[in-house]
Amino acid sequence: MSADRSDDTKQENATPTTHFGFQEVPLSEKAKRVKGVFDSVAGNYDLMNDLMSGGLHRWWKRHTVMRAEPKPGDRVLDAAGGTGDLARLFSPKVGPRGWVLVSDINYEMLHVGRRRLADEGLVGNLDWLTADSERLPLPSDHFNVVTVAFGLRNMTRKGKALQEFLRVLKPGGQLLVLEFSHPVAPLKPFYDAYSFHMIPRMGKVVTGDSDSYQYLVESIRQHPDQETLREMFADAGFTRTGYTNLTGGVVALHTGFKP
Repeated sequence: MSADRSDDTKQENATPTTHFGFQEVPLSEKAKRVKGVFDSVAGNYDLMNDLMSGGLHRWWKRHTVMRAEPKPGDRVLDAAGGTGDLARLFSPKVGPRGWVLVSDINYEMLHVGRRRLADEGLVGNLDWLTADSERLPLPSDHFNVVTVAFGLRNMTRKGKALQEFLRVLKPGGQLLVLEFSHPVAPLKPFYDAYSFHMIPRMGKVVTGDSDSYQYLVESIRQHPDQETLREMFADAGFTRTGYTNLTGGVVALHTGFKP
């Protein structure tokens, strides 16, 4: 099922709405609800990622950084960067002359990531910014690479966020969006059974919160399919748009370049 190609919003009784999982909520409420989800899971977010994916999320993220081809001295924005998994990989590649900025709307996630990476000695070329990806307080034409890993589906106006990523990229810069997507047909019944029945139960056992993981499962189903998201990249102004399915389409890596 494809989501709305522009911003996933609907107009009902003159009140704009959007989806929060399978619920329809007022447009103005989604960001607050998403913040509540990640406030709840921040402390166990990395552990749950390992459990839910069997550790595969680490390979998906390494593949994303490899495809970005970062060079020493590059500036990288990891938007919706949460606890800093991509930042940890980018930091040594851009080196002391480079810069990695992790932005996220959720302060608690950033706090966990900043503390963890500082404990690992990664501090020199890393910065952290609490910011909404739909309204980035950053200059235009500034970054060589922008990445988003498992964050785009939680944004209220995806089209607006894509336009912001285009704005802050330098001409010729690349956007890479790693996101849960729509698996190939043979995998779909097994994937649905696992995600709907097992993931909320894991969340309950590990974090004491099944509702947040129920939302995460539902939000994946509401996210645009591979071709729809590729078209959204093009609509936002990106060129050379494309995607690569990973693990049978359970995850897709979308790419585009600023002209």
